[in-house]
Amino acid sequence: MKKQETYKWNPEEYQRSSVNQKKWGEDLLSRINFRGNEIVLDVGCGDGILTASLAQKVPQGLVVGIDNSEEMIALARQNFSRTIYPNLTFLIKDVREVDFEEEFDLIYSNACLHWVLDHLAVLRRFHRALKPSGRIFLQMGGRGNAAKVIKILEKLIISPKWSHFFENFSFPYGFYGPEEYRIWLKKAGFKPKRVELFSKEMIHEDRAWFASWIRSTWLPYTHRIPEEKREDFIREVVALYLRDYPPDENGIIRVPMVRLEIEAEKVEI
Repeated sequence: MKKQETYKWNPEEYQRSSVNQKKWGEDLLSRINFRGNEIVLDVGCGDGILTASLAQKVPQGLVVGIDNSEEMIALARQNFSRTIYPNLTFLIKDVREVDFEEEFDLIYSNACLHWVLDHLAVLRRFHRALKPSGRIFLQMGGRGNAAKVIKILEKLIISPKWSHFFENFSFPYGFYGPEEYRIWLKKAGFKPKRVELFSKEMIHEDRAWFASWIRSTWLPYTHRIPEEKREDFIREVVALYLRDYPPDENGIIRVPMVRLEIEAEKVEI
């Protein structure tokens, strides 16, 4: 398996610019029934804010947050120490290298798995990591996610100014729908409970917040650009988006998003 590319994240900026993603993750958390003693794996834990919420929901249990970003894990450990959260642990680990064996009652993941293309392989690893009848609760970008932003990016990366930075570039995200996901779940040994696409709206209060989101999350594009030219590229993305999709009367920038949400239970293959 080809090693997944790792990007250098700015965790402090991501923490500020990911308010929308965290809200959607909290919505998913609210739909999970906890006993309070589960052992939980949070895949793609990022800055650890939602992982800490998980730890509070299982006071007699244990939560392990994993992320492949050393910077994100460092911030999570700094913000949520074992002294205050004794049932919370953070590990640097790529989602595609999950190698646990029947250790978890529940796997939760928010705004992470669309960074992976081969979801069937990941689901099989999740199956091995779960105890019998273990559950998964996943939310990620789904089919059609951020289509307006992607349309802008597709124009830019073939333009004379930027195209030479995108030679051999391929679309980096796995934005899928319920049809293929139900098949993958069953192949991996899961009984689907709920597999749904949701339309969401990402809200940015002004141009600076929108630029921060582009800078902090669209790394497969921005990291192709040399650092000294990167802000110029981001400014062009913002300008083109706002030209085609202007802010509303209150200056709010709205980005249509699509989320794929999954609930499933492990069964024996």
